[in-house]
Amino acid sequence: MAAAQDSNEISYLLPPNRKDWEEKGVPNFVYRQKELLEGIQWPRTAPSLLDRTPRSRFDSALCAAWRQRMELGLFRYRLGELQTQTLPGVVGFVAQLNVERGVQRRRPQNIWSVRQAFDPEQFNFNKIRPGEVLFRLLREPDLPGALQQEDILVMINVSPLEWGHVLLVPEPTQGLPQRLLPAALRAGVEAVLLSSHPGFRVGFNSLGGLASVNHLHLHGYYLAHRLPVEGAPSEPLDPGGRLHLLQALPAPGFLFYTSGPGPDLEALIGRVCRATDYLTDHEIAHNLFVTRGAPPGKTSPSSALTGIRVILWARKSSFGVKEGEAFNVALCELAGHLPIKTSQDFDSLTEAAALALIRDCLLPPAQAEEVQAALVALIAQDEQ
Repeated sequence: MAAAQDSNEISYLLPPNRKDWEEKGVPNFVYRQKELLEGIQWPRTAPSLLDRTPRSRFDSALCAAWRQRMELGLFRYRLGELQTQTLPGVVGFVAQLNVERGVQRRRPQNIWSVRQAFDPEQFNFNKIRPGEVLFRLLREPDLPGALQQEDILVMINVSPLEWGHVLLVPEPTQGLPQRLLPAALRAGVEAVLLSSHPGFRVGFNSLGGLASVNHLHLHGYYLAHRLPVEGAPSEPLDPGGRLHLLQALPAPGFLFYTSGPGPDLEALIGRVCRATDYLTDHEIAHNLFVTRGAPPGKTSPSSALTGIRVILWARKSSFGVKEGEAFNVALCELAGHLPIKTSQDFDSLTEAAALALIRDCLLPPAQAEEVQAALVALIAQDEQ
């Protein structure tokens, strides 16, 4: 994306002297209703044209601050251009070789329950180094229909998946466990809307769904490739069309959709969080992915991105990391983005092998049907 001039950009950069980082404090990124962008599309020709697409103010602030932290060595490794390929087959998996993340990322915490309480003794985001926080994300309080937003800190993921990989963290001192809350989801959806890049996505991993830190956070990152879930066809599960089922590969999931900001977005956030509350209360691990996408129905991979898709997958709990696998199944893998740990796996991975790894993490059919019935019943309560 081409850089846009932003008179406030410098405020998101750290001062030259490291001793001044803590004193600088966390700058605020305050956004307005008109900055929530609609109609963002992929270039009709090469994705490389994104490099010449003007950045939004949000993109400029995030990318400039993120790049500076990379140059200052605040990450566990220096992220270069990742070797990328689309796996042959019908799904369109985007595989990327990221050896450093597989080797150098922080070991996951000892997690044993989807409902596990926050433990201040374990690593959490109150223990990060000065300089890792890029800015505080705040929206103007007078947006129509909006509820009061809590502070959301945008900080680097020190073991990045891709360019611009950040964490969205509600005020860390609250000590919130990794359980999705409306304010956090709202910030994630609006971050996607603030970006002029069609490949900026946000996601959430529950405990047991490969969240490695039990402290409430979402992931956000740029990927200059279409993913299967953007235009995968779906069928309605309720008469009002508020809950849909994605049946296409790589994995069936529940689809929530909104055409953009406003009352419909607030209603979507409420429905999604009621669904994740149900899953958490019933000890069912889950992953969630937020992307620009096509409306529900008979769409296709090349469909226009007319709104926001929120996809929710209920899955088997997985505690710890399976070291021998080509990839671990979490939010981006279920969406079709496969960060691969080794060159050997990157060269040899097939679509069939990737699908087998993903299917192994899904709920058994009987339990999946039970969850679907429960979520349909939850959505039906909205009509009462």
